[in-house]
Amino acid sequence: MALCLALLIASEFMPVSLLTPIAKDLGATEGMAGQAISISGLFAVITSLLIATVAGRLDRRRHVLLGLTVLMLASLVLIAEAQNFALLMVARAILGVVIGGFWSLATATVMCLVPEESVPKALGVIYTGNAVATAFAAPIGSYFGGIIGWRGVFWGLVPITLLNLVWVWISLPSLRPETANPVSKLVGLLKRRNVAFAMLGVMLTFAGAFTTFTYLRPFLETYTQVSVPQLSFLLLGLGTAGFVGTYGASAF
Repeated sequence: MALCLALLIASEFMPVSLLTPIAKDLGATEGMAGQAISISGLFAVITSLLIATVAGRLDRRRHVLLGLTVLMLASLVLIAEAQNFALLMVARAILGVVIGGFWSLATATVMCLVPEESVPKALGVIYTGNAVATAFAAPIGSYFGGIIGWRGVFWGLVPITLLNLVWVWISLPSLRPETANPVSKLVGLLKRRNVAFAMLGVMLTFAGAFTTFTYLRPFLETYTQVSVPQLSFLLLGLGTAGFVGTYGASAF
């Protein structure tokens, strides 16, 4: 599951480091290409609101987590083979469904898999995959994109995802269905003023961070005239700083 989350994060933010060649290849502007990240985020939000209601009635192993991993595999193939901007957006929307679904179920699934006293350590393992991918996906994508092209980078994720699918199929036990959680519970929470303001603050924080992150490559290439190796190094520095920040924040 940690590997699957790492692959999801890598797939989600890989276009950041490949934005310029993607836009050029598909005949789109850099602003349009940046929407490939926005649409995956939009569908992730929608899916995260609905997945608990659906998954509560199903065996998470057979019908949800494995199904989401198969969808991720399909989305990566579609992205790598996209011949126009519309197909790229469809593939990114599918990836967004996987992101929202898998993230929403990950914590609950881990809590079912391990004893109560081991939950913090297990969650730490899961989210380490997220931190590693956030730190290294963009610079790796930028570096290899300059060698094998942006399509080659996404094709490179396909066999790893296929291996992950087999791994999850073998290792994840069957989980009994649980009582479904209606969406009305979420709406009820948002009616609480402190919850609504907190959610708004978190949304604005992420919106600002990822709006900047999305367009770093075209900005650095256009205004600071960096080369691809320099860009990879700068993205590695950014990712490493984020990793340090995440680790440091947990200490406080």
